Amino acid sequence: MGRQIKGLLYFFVMDIRYSLMIFWTILISLLAVSLAISHFLESAIASGSGVFTFVLTGPIYVYCAIIGFLTVRDYIPYSLKLGATRKSIFVSIGIFFFGLAFAKSVAATIIQAAVEKGVDLFGMKYFIFLHPAQLLTDTWYNRLIIDTSISFFFAVLLFLIGLIFYRFGLAGGGSALGIVGILLLIGLAKGWVFDFAKHVFTTFDMVFFAQLFGVALVIYAVTFVLVRKISIFKVK
Repeated sequence: MGRQIKGLLYFFVMDIRYSLMIFWTILISLLAVSLAISHFLESAIASGSGVFTFVLTGPIYVYCAIIGFLTVRDYIPYSLKLGATRKSIFVSIGIFFFGLAFAKSVAATIIQAAVEKGVDLFGMKYFIFLHPAQLLTDTWYNRLIIDTSISFFFAVLLFLIGLIFYRFGLAGGGSALGIVGILLLIGLAKGWVFDFAKHVFTTFDMVFFAQLFGVALVIYAVTFVLVRKISIFKVK
């Protein structure tokens, strides 16, 4: 099993290299353009008492979610064809999701810290990053924990959705999402959603992200029910 896991992880990482390169090229290019615009328009921004903001981690969350969904279609059938057991696939994907979330969070933290140093060095006072950590204590380790938790959660959640569509087809997946939508509407009508949102807002701290990571682990454990009987043929 150990050799299978190592082989699968190597396959996942090698396969994802190209999309990672494209992702970081685009994101860093957008960051560079934003810095240039902020520098040239600094006087206009200052006179208007505004700031130029950039969200570095938002695209990372979206990327991890997309990878979580595509993993079902792209990796599981091929891994089965290679002779990997479903247990090995399940463990490998979990490690892969966490590793991807953590690595991207580390990269984002390093890039943000480096850019902030450069901004201070060149006296650019009106360029700032937006990050959830600013709602709490904005430190590098808080950003790392927050980004890893959110990225891992979205990867796992979309992985579950992808498994449902893969195992039960468009009708089954659509029905499952429809049930979730109905439950959400009932929650809105009963006020449960607003009460939950209010509770999260009033008690918002780093514990929330630890709980979010725990919820992601529970969701991922549930996905084993679908993975253990999955085949190489997708239901349409």
